[in-house]
Amino acid sequence: MGDVPQPKRGGCFATLFSYFLLLAALGAGVAFWLMSKPQDFSDIGGAAESQGSRDLAVVLRESIDRDIKVTISERELNQWLAKRLVVKQGGALADKVKLERVLVRFENDRAELILERKIKGRPFTVSMYLQVQQTESDKGVATEILLHGGPYHEQLPYPFMGGRFGRLPIPQGFLLLVMPSFRNLAAAFSEELGLIETMARIRIEENHLVLDPGVPDDAGGFETF
Repeated sequence: MGDVPQPKRGGCFATLFSYFLLLAALGAGVAFWLMSKPQDFSDIGGAAESQGSRDLAVVLRESIDRDIKVTISERELNQWLAKRLVVKQGGALADKVKLERVLVRFENDRAELILERKIKGRPFTVSMYLQVQQTESDKGVATEILLHGGPYHEQLPYPFMGGRFGRLPIPQGFLLLVMPSFRNLAAAFSEELGLIETMARIRIEENHLVLDPGVPDDAGGFETF
């Protein structure tokens, strides 16, 4: 009788490793495909418009001066951004970022700030999620802007969702790759952001941003405009 062939050592491990590499390659391919696909803006108010918006800097100053609560719709904010970006591109944003447009999507308790560029004629989008956390003490209300949109799933507290590259949700740490663009944008709109940060209460709702400048009056609420 001849010798019985013995199975090669490590054969099972090599097969499993090959499957792992195949799955990793497929996952990377899907991820790059999602990154190359720009976001769909059809659900965002004002995404295709640039007319009819109030001057939000004036609205915010009047709200603070008169202690009047102000509600800014997603549509109005995006219309205002479309008009203002034309001016900012030639001034504060020149030689820093080349944007097609900036959009904001308001959801319950969070906002998504979206930058759209064109690379060789093709649109490309990156976004960052924002949440507002406010704590009240004897010294007043402290406002903190959180640069994430919460956990991916309620059963998985970490990592936080930072935003999206194209249509691909990314962990918060990946925002380091695009943070300079968002910082330049914040610097260009520093006046308006500074006014918002002075508000005593900031609430993000579906399609709306609600800002309260101070303590409610004796009637139990604010006048609104």
